[in-house]
Amino acid sequence: MIRLSGRFRSSLIIGGQGIRARKMRTFLSMISLFLGVLAVVTVQAGSVIAQRALLSDIEISQGKDGTLQMYLPPTPKAVPITMELIQGRADVAGLTSGKAVIGEPGVKPINEGGGPLDGSGGFRGPAMTCDASGQCRPMDEEAAQAPSGQAIELSMKAVTGDIRQFRPFRLESGEWLDSSSTPSLSPRIVLNKQAAEGFSKYQVPAEMRVDGAVANTTPRIIGVVDDGGWGPAAYVRSDELLNWMPVDSLSDQRYGGMELMLAPGTTADLQQTLKSRLTAAGVNPDELQVRTVNSLEEMRSQLTLMRWIFLGMAALVLLIGVAGILNVGLATVGERIEEFALRRAVGTPRMLLAGIVLAETLLTGLLTAAFAIGFGAVGLKAVSVVLGSREPFLQDVAFPWEAGVAGVVAGLVAGVLGGLIPAIRAARIPIATVMRA
Repeated sequence: MIRLSGRFRSSLIIGGQGIRARKMRTFLSMISLFLGVLAVVTVQAGSVIAQRALLSDIEISQGKDGTLQMYLPPTPKAVPITMELIQGRADVAGLTSGKAVIGEPGVKPINEGGGPLDGSGGFRGPAMTCDASGQCRPMDEEAAQAPSGQAIELSMKAVTGDIRQFRPFRLESGEWLDSSSTPSLSPRIVLNKQAAEGFSKYQVPAEMRVDGAVANTTPRIIGVVDDGGWGPAAYVRSDELLNWMPVDSLSDQRYGGMELMLAPGTTADLQQTLKSRLTAAGVNPDELQVRTVNSLEEMRSQLTLMRWIFLGMAALVLLIGVAGILNVGLATVGERIEEFALRRAVGTPRMLLAGIVLAETLLTGLLTAAFAIGFGAVGLKAVSVVLGSREPFLQDVAFPWEAGVAGVVAGLVAGVLGGLIPAIRAARIPIATVMRA
């Protein structure tokens, strides 16, 4: 148990009695300081929440901090070798991209080219290829000449393993792909929000054709996720897609090769074995580079600059509260000159007189900080309840402890700055002043 010194304990006791004796004046001081401390708490909490929100969006599109990424070239042998090595490993996930069309067979999709279904940006039209003379033509001329119909073009993402441990897609409805169950002949797919909006707007037949597949399939939509993408996409288990196409068809040079995501603790043996096998299969070893996702470090300078700008604005508001405490403190000392002179006459040290005045302002600052922190926590909870359904990063958000610490520090600093000059003035009151009492 911490034992307080006699003078310090006396200062706190007498300071608390002074606050109780002048409730209205203390209340007015707290009001002027409340907004300043609340501004500091709000800025600190807002910066922490903003950082989490930015990281949340980046994690969806790029991966969590520390994730190891490897992009394989789109060669026919790369995917079979890689899938053989990572099969059954929980610390690795693979992703390949391709094109799929769901709807009427033999027609042009509504969003030809896989662009957004609302027409907001993105390429609309068939994929083109150009020769050395600059002449361009559709890569699939037969599909380009097909009539328009009720079909939607998607970016088909074939996943191996649990990709959500690296890219935490937000589940909007339904469920994610369960890789532990037996592969189905009817591929289960999870749509992103853009694709789901298209299927709710257009009624299309449940027939899916995938580039490289030997036949069309009947997919089953089991869920919807927010993947941070701009265009319609669907996620499917690689093993279910391989029931309808050869494994070397998963890699298409038009859409890039396979992307591997590895946990930070993944052994170097797997990386070395993978590079050796792929190099032996004819892959250029210089193309097999492992990149570590470090989004927080890349955006730290921007976040720090933003935080300091808003903290500077909050400090100005806090100074207004300090000025209020200073004015009240000086007025209080002026009214208590005889009291302090009498205390000096009976032997009270100057330091104790200064401590009494400073204790009052410090206690006022701490009480104000407590109210401001409590108000901020309740306000954040209310915002989470009201806006959590529209802003996923606000769901079940907890009040940051950093904001609480910042509020306490702001209250203490305001108490010291607002009470220092009145404390010095009280300590300098001469004993002779008691003769006027």
